[in-house]
Amino acid sequence: MDTFLEALKWIGIALAAGFVGYFGRYPAKILINKISGTGKTNPEKPPESDKERRQFELEKSRLKIDKKAAKQAAKTAKKAGKNESDAP
Repeated sequence: MDTFLEALKWIGIALAAGFVGYFGRYPAKILINKISGTGKTNPEKPPESDKERRQFELEKSRLKIDKKAAKQAAKTAKKAGKNESDAP
């Protein structure tokens, strides 16, 4: 009986390894979290009032514009550096 349980344990380990190898790590983690019930976090609640929501959206759009400006500045600097190296 002891060897049967030992063999059953190793079969389970091999099946689990095959599952992770075949489906990938991320879907396996999702399935395990769903089965065990861990990893459930409350999503960030949006602001309740209309004024707070508008303020949140303004902040979000401001951050987006800042990010675009930074990317454009980096792009311009890269082009300027490339043009200087091309000059004889």
